[in-house]
Amino acid sequence: MTIHIDTFDDLLQAARQQAQPQRLLMVFTSAELPDDCTPQQRQDFEAGHGGALVPAMVADKSPDDIQSFAALKQESGQFQSQWHVVFVASLSGSNGKPPSSTDVEQTLERMVESVKLGALDNMIAFDTSGSAIMLQ
Repeated sequence: MTIHIDTFDDLLQAARQQAQPQRLLMVFTSAELPDDCTPQQRQDFEAGHGGALVPAMVADKSPDDIQSFAALKQESGQFQSQWHVVFVASLSGSNGKPPSSTDVEQTLERMVESVKLGALDNMIAFDTSGSAIMLQ
């Protein structure tokens, strides 16, 4: 079965259809410019391009706890005023039970480290409109 995910809401729908309970694990990131940046990098950053994505906040939720991307974005704004990209992975439970809190915590820690290292292959990135994006 192939699942095509263009938006966060597509991911929500797919997660809700899985046979085993899912947890959606999220790393919200903000863009920062290194202190040793070049004038061109600063100009590009000020125009909304470039910079480094830095983990700012993590969350885990059941797909049933999220009505839509719009609701998630509104909720996240209560904790992190400005984020640029959210990286999401789904963690599956087994035998009809959701993943353990230990599994969730360990996976979130690995996700944060992966973002810091730029190893993003096992996560889907979404922009602030909820659209899936590819990072270069």
